Amino acid sequence: MHGLEGGERMALQGEMRLVIWDVQHGACAMLQHILGQYAGRLAMIDSGSASDWRPSTYITQSLGRNRLDYLFITNADQDHMSDLQGLWNAGIYTPVLFRNPSYTGEQMRQIKRQSGPLTADAERYVSACSTFNLPVEEPFDLHMGGITATLFWNPYPAFTDTNNLSLVIFIKYANFKILFPGDLEKAGWRALLQRADFRAELVGTDILVASHHGRENGYCEDIFDYFTPSAVVISDKPIEHETQQTVPDYRRVVRDQGVRVRTTMKDRHVLTTRRDGWIQFTVNHDNYTIMTEYMG
Repeated sequence: MHGLEGGERMALQGEMRLVIWDVQHGACAMLQHILGQYAGRLAMIDSGSASDWRPSTYITQSLGRNRLDYLFITNADQDHMSDLQGLWNAGIYTPVLFRNPSYTGEQMRQIKRQSGPLTADAERYVSACSTFNLPVEEPFDLHMGGITATLFWNPYPAFTDTNNLSLVIFIKYANFKILFPGDLEKAGWRALLQRADFRAELVGTDILVASHHGRENGYCEDIFDYFTPSAVVISDKPIEHETQQTVPDYRRVVRDQGVRVRTTMKDRHVLTTRRDGWIQFTVNHDNYTIMTEYMG
């Protein structure tokens, strides 16, 4: 259990439950506000899937839901949206999509075509860029029980690659803050660091989800001038694409004490879906706990 540092404590009821799912070299996280036996609206960050797990199946069969209230897509590559079409196929109503709004669907189609034909999921995404364009009737920050999302992005055409056009998301509840940067690379990080509001938002970040699944090109030491995370989470699979090479780098920038994982009662500095399976954060008004699928 970890105390939440800095800032005035917020008088919030219930808790935020956030699960980073094991989708191997991909990305998918779900979050809800829980109040007693009542589970509030469901939000999802990326729609990656694995050979034996799909978010669309989990939502319909395990949660018994046919609605995904808010969907964030951080990166327009297949590993971040491999079950996007699956949500539609499963009849899951998804009224709100958050993405980098600086490009059109056709502009992203041209970017994606440079690496070959578009998948069904990519076609769904570029289509959504054109159709999800109305103001949100029920804003995330007002309808998630006190959970808020702060978004940043680099503009097209200052960047024309999917990684540096990632949507960067800060999720906050009470005094807990977790950062999802998609697949942002060094150039993209440094461009955002030119913004005073982004530098200010980095302050107080508790958990960093490693950019680009822990690859070296997603590691930017400059961001740690503004915050010291309690832990870093890497969504990855057995060694591929140099995703594990930065583990020592991330371990060096984490608070000395790391975080205590309740599943094992061990202190950890870097958690990975490869080693830990799914990783669940439960956050209430003054502390948070971490559980993992495996014993790590």
